[in-house]
Amino acid sequence: MLFFPQIRYKIGFEAAHFKLMHNLISIMEEVIFVQVPPPYLCITYACYMSNYPSISFENTEFAFEYKSNKELKSARFLFSSMGKAWLVKMGTRITPKLIRWGFPIKGIIRRTIFAQFVGGETLEQTSEVAKKLGEYNVQIILDYAVEGGESTDEEYDKAIQEFLRVIRYSATQPNIPFVSIKVTGIADSDLLEKIDTLMKQSSGTLMKRYLASLEQLTPAEKDAWHRVRHRLMLMCQEAQAHGVGVQVDAEQSWYLDPVDALTMLMMDSFNKEKAVVYNTLQMYRHDRMAFLKDCYDAAVERKFILALKLVRGAYMERERRRAIEKGYPSPINPDKETTDRDFDDAMAFCIDHIDNCAMIVASHNEKSNLLAAQLLQQKGLPLKHPHVHWSQLYGMSDNITFNLAHAGCSVSKYLPFGPIRDVIPYLMRRAQENTSVKGQTGRELGLIKKELARRKGKV
Repeated sequence: MLFFPQIRYKIGFEAAHFKLMHNLISIMEEVIFVQVPPPYLCITYACYMSNYPSISFENTEFAFEYKSNKELKSARFLFSSMGKAWLVKMGTRITPKLIRWGFPIKGIIRRTIFAQFVGGETLEQTSEVAKKLGEYNVQIILDYAVEGGESTDEEYDKAIQEFLRVIRYSATQPNIPFVSIKVTGIADSDLLEKIDTLMKQSSGTLMKRYLASLEQLTPAEKDAWHRVRHRLMLMCQEAQAHGVGVQVDAEQSWYLDPVDALTMLMMDSFNKEKAVVYNTLQMYRHDRMAFLKDCYDAAVERKFILALKLVRGAYMERERRRAIEKGYPSPINPDKETTDRDFDDAMAFCIDHIDNCAMIVASHNEKSNLLAAQLLQQKGLPLKHPHVHWSQLYGMSDNITFNLAHAGCSVSKYLPFGPIRDVIPYLMRRAQENTSVKGQTGRELGLIKKELARRKGKV
């Protein structure tokens, strides 16, 4: 199924070296009868070829080497608080209101949840965090965490200037290969929802539905959408010129179809020779594997590199609640096992088509992160393949990030920044995520306590 008209371009990607390595490893496996353990057997994987390092997510010395005892104890207190569902529920409801009403709580937020999950209030404040992480071979995905949605054109244009400044700044830093943007930060949410609704009422491919929906907009809405396209185009042009990747973040399903279409158009323009623009696939949606394969077919036909950030998803409760309220089938998978399977299948698909598909494994799931490394190893591909990158949120899953970095993988922390008022939606999602994801808070707490005990015993 094609997204675009049949237009031919001539590009190539040299893969002979990787194929040769794969053939050599296959021969060696036959000779010494080596079998790679399936991913579900362990979370510590001793690589079966001597040129691959072993990867263990139990090593807390590597995981928290960059944190002081004081910082670890602060993190322990915060995750202990997040383990109390009633406290998180109350906090996520009243905190945004208290901020809007001007209550003097920014200091408390700044010292606790903000310090754990955010790089600073300004771009300049992120430099200290980036420098520290860089010392441990951890890169940064920089995110100006503004989510406009209902702003004016003047405010959107102001946000664009900040995004452009972030891109230019990232290009001057040794360990910031990507920036992240949300289309809701540069577009009116009502307009996004209207286009999405029109697209869902149409049939055909993503692009056919997208073009049909635009024809149904009013002249004023068409002009507004043209400005949205222009804003995103400016950012992608600036990123390409400075050698920085752009990750277009996911949105709620009722905004997402036009975001997907717009991002595919940007990839078609900017990903001809290397991966510059990345779309985000939320694998907790039951339609994403089919969407991934359609996107790949379109990329092959149009001769561009399909670049994707794979996530499980952060809006599950809201998605299910809205589906019930509006009376439509939920777009979310029926259970976690299905989401886990789809996520791992998507990773395998990208690695199977690695010449034309770039992937960011954006996950806190230990088995999935290890599986990505295993799949590369099974094909004889380097862990630091230019089309594979790992990433976790700043403040979470340090045991994954820093152990991957120690093994030589290309891995980053997703580092948002911005004024406290602007990053509150992001912070509230982090609090809810740590409560709703089964075992996440307990796992974080257990690792922190293990490292504190290790340090105490070492003294």
